[in-house]
Amino acid sequence: MLLKTFGWSFAITALGLVAAVLYGGWEAFGLVAILAVLEISLSFDNAVVNAGILKKMNAFWQKIFLTVGVLIAVFGMRLVFPVVIVAVTAKMGPVEAVDLALNNKDRYQELVTDAHPAIAAFGGMFLLMIFLDFIFEDRDIQWLRWIERPLAKLGKVDMLSVCIALIVLLITSFTFATHAHQHGGGHADKAQTVLIAGIAGLITYMIVGGLSGFFEDRLEAEEEREHEAEEEAERSGRKKSAVLLAGQAAFFMFLYLEVLDASFSFDGVIGAFAITNDIVLMALGLGIGAMYVRSLTVYLVRQGTLDDYVYLEHGAHYAIGALAVILMVTIQYQINEVITGLVGVVLIAWSFWSSVRRNQRLAAAEGHTGTDDKTEVSSAV
Repeated sequence: MLLKTFGWSFAITALGLVAAVLYGGWEAFGLVAILAVLEISLSFDNAVVNAGILKKMNAFWQKIFLTVGVLIAVFGMRLVFPVVIVAVTAKMGPVEAVDLALNNKDRYQELVTDAHPAIAAFGGMFLLMIFLDFIFEDRDIQWLRWIERPLAKLGKVDMLSVCIALIVLLITSFTFATHAHQHGGGHADKAQTVLIAGIAGLITYMIVGGLSGFFEDRLEAEEEREHEAEEEAERSGRKKSAVLLAGQAAFFMFLYLEVLDASFSFDGVIGAFAITNDIVLMALGLGIGAMYVRSLTVYLVRQGTLDDYVYLEHGAHYAIGALAVILMVTIQYQINEVITGLVGVVLIAWSFWSSVRRNQRLAAAEGHTGTDDKTEVSSAV
């Protein structure tokens, strides 16, 4: 089962890592591996969400999502989008950007480094909004309760996450401008660019969130109509099997999944800029990670159950928050790429370990209750 589901992912991983070694040696191997792990960890909850929605769709739409959807996710967002980011920020054509990345890496690195403040501001704000909206939401399951409980209460204040993000952006741009002025650098004019790029990242997040909310509302309306149709069929004595959605409901579900997948993959693409500016390594690492996300989705759908490691979603969002802070800091200061990648891995591993311990405690509590019940029965006899 595992080999059948993850076979293509294993093959792509092997090819990608070999290509990384041939391209840039063992350092490139390590960066591609970190990028792949980062993409998988950040998109794990995406796979869980996809599986929960995908299992409601009929076989045709499942196949569409797992074929056309993968092409959009892997080649569109993970491979093409990084080129677009570099082309826009460096003010050059996509073909020229790719040509520089492959044939003139020094010049390409110089252009990317020059555009890094704008990229970091845009991506940092986008990621920060995702983290803030998650941490300010009141949840039944809390991982780090001493942090999440008081923040959930603060989250009742309207637009708090937007206000905090804008304050962070203003402080960052002001600090960047002050630092450039004090050191007599030529980057003082880029403070405005940082501010504009950060606002653009905030707007992009709000647009993506708005579209996701729109499709989600349409899906809920479709599901409510399906439920009413089932009740009507039961009252009239007719049989109605509406377990799998098709037609308009499935189409809107597909669109909703694509918006979600794009937003999650955008996290990985933006986060990758905190690890490396090499577009080839980014493409290899994110492509490998995207294949595992697809395999995880297929695996969860075929198993018919969702993973019960409930803190993994928390760990992934804390990793997003850490990457957001790192990106904002790298506007002015340099941070080692390996440290940046390992922060996310450590947070995911910690959340996984916490989930395992929680499951063990629940199992022990259930076993203890069962033992007590047996003792009471024996005493009664």
